[in-house]
Amino acid sequence: TKLKMPTINIDGEVTVLARVPEVVEALESYAMTWQKLISTALEEELKKVPQGNSPSAEVALWCERNDTLSALIEETKLPDVQKVLEILQEANSEHIGDLHRVLSDLRKHQVEALDNVKLLSTLECYLKKIRYGTGFNVILDTIPSLLNALRVLWVISHHYNKDEWMVSLMEQIAREISMRVYKVVDIHTLFKEDRAAAKRKIAEAKSTLEQWKKCYFAVRAQIEASGFGKHWEFDQKCLFEKTDYMTSVCQDLYDVLQVIEEFHNIFVPELKIVTRDLKRIDDLVRQVNGLTGPLEELTFDPFSIKSTHDWKLIMEEFKEEVSVEGVKQIFVQNLKDPPLCKNHPPVAGAIYWSRSLSGGIKHTSARLQEVEGLLGTERGKEVKQMYLQVAKRMKEYEDQKYNQWREETEHILPQLLRNTLLTSSVTEEPVPTKSSVRFIVNFSPILQELIIETKYMEQLGLPVPEMAKYVALQEDKYLRYKNRLKHMLDQYHRLMGTLNEAETELLDDYIQELWRIFRSGHRIVTWSSLGVDDFIFRSAQATKEFESLVHRIHNHSEDISNKLLFIESTNLFKFPLSKSSDELPEAKEFFEHVKCERAKDVAHMVRKYTAIPQLLIEVERQVANTKSGKSPKLASYYAYWENRIYQVLTQLILKNLQAFNAAVLANVPLFQTEAILSVHEIILQPNASEIDKMTAQCIQDCIEVTKHFVRWMHGTCIECPPQHVKEDEVTTFSFYSDISQNPLIVELAVLITQNVHKPLASLSKYLNQWKRYDTLWKSDKGIVMERLAAEKPACVTLDEELQFYSKVAEEVTQQPLIKDEQFIRLQLAPLACTLQECARGWVSSLGKLLNESAREELFSLQEEIQVGVFSSCC
Repeated sequence: TKLKMPTINIDGEVTVLARVPEVVEALESYAMTWQKLISTALEEELKKVPQGNSPSAEVALWCERNDTLSALIEETKLPDVQKVLEILQEANSEHIGDLHRVLSDLRKHQVEALDNVKLLSTLECYLKKIRYGTGFNVILDTIPSLLNALRVLWVISHHYNKDEWMVSLMEQIAREISMRVYKVVDIHTLFKEDRAAAKRKIAEAKSTLEQWKKCYFAVRAQIEASGFGKHWEFDQKCLFEKTDYMTSVCQDLYDVLQVIEEFHNIFVPELKIVTRDLKRIDDLVRQVNGLTGPLEELTFDPFSIKSTHDWKLIMEEFKEEVSVEGVKQIFVQNLKDPPLCKNHPPVAGAIYWSRSLSGGIKHTSARLQEVEGLLGTERGKEVKQMYLQVAKRMKEYEDQKYNQWREETEHILPQLLRNTLLTSSVTEEPVPTKSSVRFIVNFSPILQELIIETKYMEQLGLPVPEMAKYVALQEDKYLRYKNRLKHMLDQYHRLMGTLNEAETELLDDYIQELWRIFRSGHRIVTWSSLGVDDFIFRSAQATKEFESLVHRIHNHSEDISNKLLFIESTNLFKFPLSKSSDELPEAKEFFEHVKCERAKDVAHMVRKYTAIPQLLIEVERQVANTKSGKSPKLASYYAYWENRIYQVLTQLILKNLQAFNAAVLANVPLFQTEAILSVHEIILQPNASEIDKMTAQCIQDCIEVTKHFVRWMHGTCIECPPQHVKEDEVTTFSFYSDISQNPLIVELAVLITQNVHKPLASLSKYLNQWKRYDTLWKSDKGIVMERLAAEKPACVTLDEELQFYSKVAEEVTQQPLIKDEQFIRLQLAPLACTLQECARGWVSSLGKLLNESAREELFSLQEEIQVGVFSSCC
């Protein structure tokens, strides 16, 4: 649309032109023409509707409207148009107001069109995926994003926040989704496709239709939860009537495919081998394939709501046709292993299953009879004859199952009731005392099943043997017996599982007594006996008393174990704390500290050890009713604990020696030694040999800790008294003799000694570097000074000597005064101090010599001067 521009001259000032009546009158004529043209164009644009029922048509409409109105607005922005508006405004023309209103409407609708184009453009990519996506999986992923975009549109748009516009847009989207399903699912070719692919296609189509509705309600819930904007509530019939109906049709088609698949699964090659009726099976396969014929030849659109009645008739006919044949094949397929309902026993469950199948086809037959004349047709007669054959075969199956069960029940039930209450995993006499021997409740699963069968047989209205009925009435009593016995045996087996071999042997008499009680349930008392209650009571009471005894013994065992744990975890190498970051304890001080601390800990350990026999005597009191500490019944039990003590002490020594070895190998100094100059030699103080001896003694003292643990007399928990071997020699039997010869301990002690010697050797080698200063102490200072004095060296020579010793003194001060070698710190300050004093002594002696030499020369010179003066005077 083009606006006609003025032909009159409007150049000049606006205020001047506005006072010229001819100009104003001419321009008003143009203004009225523009007003009419814009109003007509705007009215025509607003009357336009989408050219089609798709969302894309809606988008195209707004794009076109935006383009048209934007072009018209660009016309109004031309300089001549703006000049005319200014002149008429200045002249207070009566036509300018109407023109401004029209221009305002134009801008308002253009802004609305532009906003809608921008907002709808966010939907375009989703709409294209729905229309052109490669599969339903693309559409399924797109719908949630599309609904979220619609929610944004509803919240921020000034146009689509009205129900009529949003419903119209969403209805178009629903139609687009439905059309996509309609194009993909072709019922005329669906049943000719691969069955698995067809089922997958139908399932995806159904999910796509459901996704549309599901996401709609999800967005509505999100809007309501946010409390922002108007409620998301539209005419659901417009939005979902079509998609809901198509969903139900998809479900029907899926059910048909499923039924066909189940029939084909029945007619597998194995069934041909079993039935040996190949022609019959092939005929059935052809019948199954023909079931979908009416669906493939439909003359109406199944997805059209108008065809609802016709579609329901087709589906009813299909269901009626497959019902009798389906039940028959299910019966044939599961004849030997029928599917049972939960808790149903095998025989009664099989009869119940057969009756449920026959009831289903009986219901179908009744429905067929209600349709007038249907059973009179050829197909009706075939169905009726098929029904009678299947029903007869099912009745024969039920009778055969029942008669066989009744006969077996009358034969086996008396035998089951004669079973004893218990059975065990051993049969020899006497029964060995082993925790692996287990007693089992001898309640046959067959008896349990028989009781359940009897109950269900009565529910089915079938007569049951009197004895079976009596046993079924006693079910609660039998189950109560069974549960009490199981609880008692579980308790017994749990207790036996807590006993070690020594405890089992300790409690042998009590276990044998328990087994004597159990033996009557194992040999005499049966499920039909009158003494079942008494047997269970006696067994439970004896087991409870046995449990009490076991708990008391275990409490004492735990006390002993705690004492042994204390002993085993004792640290026998407690090192002294360092005095400062650079100063550590001396070697002798270090080993003396370890020795003192070890003595304290050994005293605690011995107190723990000497308390153990009293606990064993308490066990003796519980088991043998004596308190001697030497009961023959506990001999093996004493030996068990003595062996445990030996193992604990062995571990104690091994762990402590390993820890000390680790400390020796670690690069953390534990004590310090000094380097000193002694008799013209640089040595360690204490020397390496002394440190070796102290270390070896410390290791030996650690092992000799076991001398404090006195052995028990054979077959007792009483300590061996000291033995006088010779007149003045007393021997105490301790664990030391065994532990000190343990190869691991011997090897570890040797290893530690070697590991200690290595850093000492390294330090000795390091001290050799200081021998370069040996001239300080090896030369006899007095002799050297006398020789130099006799030689009367020049001052330069003496000065060189002075410089040498001064340099040595300074160089010594610059040497590191600490040398760490693994666990030993070497203090070099004493050596350095000694060498400095030596160097200073040499400097002092040389200074004296130089002083004396200079004095002599001075005196000599003075004498010469005096003689010369005297001669001159004379």
